[in-house]
Amino acid sequence: MSKLTINNLSKTYPNGVQALKNVSLEIGNGMFGLLGPNGAGKSSLMRTIATLQDADTGTITLDDLDVSENKQQIREKLGYLPQDFGLYPRINAEVMLDHIAQMKGIGNKSDRKYVVESLLNKVNLYSHRKKGLGTYSGGMRQRFGIAQALVGDPSLIIVDEPTAGLDPSERNRFYNLLSEIGENTIVILSTHIVEDVTTLCSNMAIICAGEVLMQGKPKEGIESLEGRIYKKAIQKEDLDEYKTNYNVISTKLIEGSLSLRVESEEDPKNGFEPAKADLEDVYFSYISKKVDPVTL
Repeated sequence: MSKLTINNLSKTYPNGVQALKNVSLEIGNGMFGLLGPNGAGKSSLMRTIATLQDADTGTITLDDLDVSENKQQIREKLGYLPQDFGLYPRINAEVMLDHIAQMKGIGNKSDRKYVVESLLNKVNLYSHRKKGLGTYSGGMRQRFGIAQALVGDPSLIIVDEPTAGLDPSERNRFYNLLSEIGENTIVILSTHIVEDVTTLCSNMAIICAGEVLMQGKPKEGIESLEGRIYKKAIQKEDLDEYKTNYNVISTKLIEGSLSLRVESEEDPKNGFEPAKADLEDVYFSYISKKVDPVTL
């Protein structure tokens, strides 16, 4: 069992933006969802864990290895799928994975051949192995990204916004693949899509404005809001009035009406109905403490 420990991590960029503020997390084997709006600090945290940048203060350890002091050893244990990873469009998947395997230290040609074939089968791309990567669909590109992240049998895999732009069937295939990988590995899934975490993750954290607002099991977060969520359909022009008088955590436009969800310890009455809490409510409840979620 591997363990990633992040302790009081802070990072401020030269332009003055404080991307991380005393972030502390403990992450074990399985799928861990890091949920937050765009610009919350997710990618900054992922890049720091992946040894691509140093924090100003704080520590990260993978098992007993300090990440900042053992970068090469960490990279050998790490698989990383960044939000925007470049592909050489004319090179095929087989050749590219073989090259990555060489860089990961798999020197024996027959060993590399076995690794490349098994990974392409795992991500269901073996029949497309001779095609140029530039011809791949969005879902195929992401599956290739997972294949390259799995080279070298890493104990920690980081995937940053992996389902953005995927159609529903591609997203489901990707979910199944990640679930299988997460059984014996630490997989950190950084996303702003609540459904990704609902579907995949046994543990999670919510991050906003560089701070961790919540860490725990999605189920526990939902249970903490049970009996506190209410909904009502209103006219769009009345939204400001409701925001003044109620703790509005989210809105959705449904058939011309605005569906409002509020958090309240008591029944707000005035036409509100009790609603079953879900992970989206948990997310918006915490986010609303830092920013106005209705304008996100």
